[in-house]
Amino acid sequence: MENLDKTDLLILKHLQENSNINTKDLASKLFLTVTPVYERIKRLERDGFITKYVALLDRKKMNRGMTVFCNVRLKEHAKNVGSNFVKDIVALPEIIECYNIAGDYDFMLKILVQDMESYQDFVMNKLSTIENIGNTNSIFVMGEIKHSTALEF
Repeated sequence: MENLDKTDLLILKHLQENSNINTKDLASKLFLTVTPVYERIKRLERDGFITKYVALLDRKKMNRGMTVFCNVRLKEHAKNVGSNFVKDIVALPEIIECYNIAGDYDFMLKILVQDMESYQDFVMNKLSTIENIGNTNSIFVMGEIKHSTALEF
């Protein structure tokens, strides 16, 4: 972050709030002209501070209103076995995040499904077919208190 000045940080803040903002409107908010703002955005993209632009969808309207965190312990920890597990997990669209973690479990999955019945179907027909899973622990989200995609600085 040492290469970022106050204006760069403001640009990043505004783009996190609305990545669809056009350069002219962003320049107006920053009291700058369009060209330097455009050049700064391109530099932030080129330097890897901005990695992509996305549209955030309403999970409930997309029939994915139930969030489940599932901890997974593998039976074996050989490199090829772990790689196969990751390859299989990445292919499942219900799993939107996967973390390799330390502690009692090896992985933590964030899974979005429509409801409990959908989760049961997912576990029985998809997750349980993945080789080398030794144990799982599902945690069901009852209410979302804070959810943000923005980094604070």
